[in-house]
Parts: sequence; C-alpha cells; structure tokens
Amino acid sequence: MSRRPSQVRRPAAAAPAGDADQVSGSPAGSGHGIPDATVARLPVYLRALYALADHGVATVSSEELAAEAGVNSAKLRKDLSHLGSYGTRGVGYDVDYLVYQVSRELGLTQDWPVLIVGAGNLGRALANYGGFASRGFRIAALVDCDSAVVGTVIARHTVRSAATMEDVIRRFDVSIGVIATPATVAQNVCDRLVAAGVSSILNFAPVVLNVPSGVDVRKVDLSIELQILAFHAQRRGMATEGDGPAAAGGQGEGRAGRRLESVPGGDLGLDVATELGVASRLDVAAGLAVPAPLSAAAEPDYRTGVQAVGR
Repeated sequence: MSRRPSQVRRPAAAAPAGDADQVSGSPAGSGHGIPDATVARLPVYLRALYALADHGVATVSSEELAAEAGVNSAKLRKDLSHLGSYGTRGVGYDVDYLVYQVSRELGLTQDWPVLIVGAGNLGRALANYGGFASRGFRIAALVDCDSAVVGTVIARHTVRSAATMEDVIRRFDVSIGVIATPATVAQNVCDRLVAAGVSSILNFAPVVLNVPSGVDVRKVDLSIELQILAFHAQRRGMATEGDGPAAAGGQGEGRAGRRLESVPGGDLGLDVATELGVASRLDVAAGLAVPAPLSAAAEPDYRTGVQAVGR
C-alpha cells in the first residue's frame, strides 16, 4: 500500500544541488508563482513517485521520472524548478524527498475532511474508495435527502440527513465537498456548501455550477469521458476499413496505444480526483449509476469564481 505523504521521510539536512540540467527556481513550498498547468501536473508526478517508492526505487533521473509520468523531461524539470531543486548532480532525485516536497506543495501533508453529498451508487463507491486515506483525505460524513437511505451505514459512516448538512460541516470542520447528486439539485447543494464555508468542491453532477469568486470547483463527468473514448473507437474502426499495415493491425503506428488527455478529466489538480476518475470508470463496468450526458449547449468547465481554470 502506498505511504501517506505525512509518513514520507523528510531528510534532516537541506537537499543537495539539482539534477545536471535542472533549473533553479523559487524556494520549495513557497506556493507563489506556480502556473496552473504545473499544478495540474504535480499530482501526476506524485502518482509516478509513489509507484517508484513502492518498488523500492531510491533515486530517479528526470528522464526516468518524465517517462513514468508521460511527459517530456524538459517540461518536468521546468515544473519541478518551481519547487526548488532536490536532486544530486549526475544521480537524480531522491524519491522520498521529492514525494514530500510535492505533497507539501499540494497541501497533502495533513488530513482534509471530506463531505460526500449524495449516498446513491456513485456516493457509495466514493465512500468505499480506499485511495482517500492514503493520499491525505478523510471521509468525514455522508448526507442524503432520501429517508430510506438516511440512517444506513456506508463504509462505517452512518448516512445523515441532508437537512443537517450545515451542522455536519461545522462539526467535522469540512474542507472539501463532493457533490454526487442528480443535476437538478446540484446547484442548490453547491450554494449550501458555499454558504456554510466550504470553498473547495468536487462536482460529479452533469451540470456547470455557478459559484462566487474564491470558490474552487473541479468537475468530473463520466459520460464525457466515455463519449471521448467512443469517438476514438469509432475512428479506429473507420481506419481498419482502409489499407496499409497500420489499418490492418500490423506493424507501425497503428499498433501503438494512445494516452488520451481528455477534457475535463485529464489533468485534475488533485491526485484523489485523478484516481477517482479511474475508480469511477471501474464502477461503470460494475453497473453502477452514471450521470446522464450533458446537452451540447452545456459545456463542462472548471471554475474558480467566474474564471475558468484547468484548460
């Protein structure tokens, strides 16, 4: 099992000079001047670092880490330069130390209490997802408006009435709200979360939420992901009707896999969101409920107030 960020070894001494081609940047943990695109990639680097650590890898070069993360090494070095330089020249990066630094920059060295609103199939799957605890997120409570669900136990949590949501937020000092409700009530749920002081929201409902400035919303729409995959599957099917080795499934680029950077689920800013995307796709295969597709006019978006982010 992956170690939690707070359990990662923190070297007592300052880290040595950076990788041979690493560019020095701002002090680690400053949190200032880091581009949104870099922030979106940090969880991808962290996931790759966890995998390396779990396999007993102590040090890694920028080229190896970039390959694990699916980016080019120049982009990786530039991204990490915003955190400072931690590698040993000619050797590479200390994996445990880099895990700590990236985790600290993402705010994952503490527990973040999470409230799940909606205890249907998706809410249940999220509550049972084991990746939360290992990444610094703790399910504080679940709430629902269905009297048949309220009082039942899901993942060792007794589902509470949605009428008590504000009290639950205050009692458990909720930091992040997860909306797993139908689209028709998602905006009302969002308004209540914001009014109660929750300024970070992960939205699984197939609707664009309107929030005030200072509130961060990340959106995950599983139907959009499936539609994008369907598009590429259709294109591959059309290609097989042509001629040439690639179309016939022989040698060449036609055999190479594609790593799709989908919109909006490609580069989520939280590792938990990235992993939830994977878990939720597995839930689709298991027959759990999937939100209905958005209309063509309702374009999915990430919003911080009225400003779109994550593009």
